[in-house]
Amino acid sequence: MPKMKTKSSAKKRFKVTATGKVMSAQAGKRHGMIKRTKKFIRNARGTTTLSAPDAKIVKSYMPYDR
Repeated sequence: MPKMKTKSSAKKRFKVTATGKVMSAQAGKRHGMIKRTKKFIRNARGTTTLSAPDAKIVKSYMPYDR
């Protein structure tokens, strides 16, 4: 059987932790910072873990990263 391919877009955007959770960048930080509150910008720093349904989809894109 041939190897399954990893989606290139997924491997650039997501990372799987040692416990199996999926880390991603915070959404909503590309543009329009003037209209965002200071609290939103503060809380959206760094990375976050995806919810379980979303993580399941992303893991299907990266079959060998588990």
